[in-house]
Amino acid sequence: MQRLWWSLRSVAFFLWMAITVVPWASAVVLVSIFVRGDRIYWMCAGWLTMSISAARVICGVRHRMHGLDNLAAANVAPAVIVLPKHQSTWETFAFPGLMPHPLAYVFKRELLYIPFFGWAMARMDMIHIDRARRSEAWRRVAEQGARHMSHGAWVIMFPEGTRAERGSQEDYKSGGTRLAVTTGAAVLPIAVTSARCWPRKSLVLRPGIVDVSIGPLIPSTGRRPDELMREVETWIEAEMRRLDPEAYPAAAPVAANAPQTPSA
Repeated sequence: MQRLWWSLRSVAFFLWMAITVVPWASAVVLVSIFVRGDRIYWMCAGWLTMSISAARVICGVRHRMHGLDNLAAANVAPAVIVLPKHQSTWETFAFPGLMPHPLAYVFKRELLYIPFFGWAMARMDMIHIDRARRSEAWRRVAEQGARHMSHGAWVIMFPEGTRAERGSQEDYKSGGTRLAVTTGAAVLPIAVTSARCWPRKSLVLRPGIVDVSIGPLIPSTGRRPDELMREVETWIEAEMRRLDPEAYPAAAPVAANAPQTPSA
């Protein structure tokens, strides 16, 4: 019975998204003829934030922030690359409303072909890449990433490259730390337990709390991309086990330098 109730609420949520995405995306495409840049970004971020609010109201998916002092420290850094755990669509939608700077997502080009949603994304100044052409993809990330950060945006890349099942991890790839070392930007690791409420490859959302833990800002000066990514991975995975211990078969040590500052 509980599963049925979750399913009905999820149907209502996705129906809300389907109804609202068409006028929103159409408005973005129309407005983009006349304006560009931050105005389009915040127009899109507004709908994403509304979707997260709808998930809370309709499906009971709430979130709790930790490490807000780390976020405050990152806010004054000259350049930041955000490297989060990736478990579901939730963090993709939520982060523009949670981070203090505009975000430049690095994402696969195929997403641009999603009707309405992808068309609106194409009007945003993001970094879309063809993963089959790796050298060209890297040049695009390096050039556009540096440009975005010079204008005050934060670049966001999911190190695992795809959504991980709850209680598991994918291979951490060093593209984000390579960009950090190349540009001198600091990296900001983030742990997020979104699969607890919105599992990968599932259309059924479960009520509960998504924990978002902001890690300490890590300088990239004098570092190698591979060992810097190992530090990011170590912090994120230890923090994931602290935040969501029932998802992992064995306990892991608490992440170092992980001050916990819950928010409502």
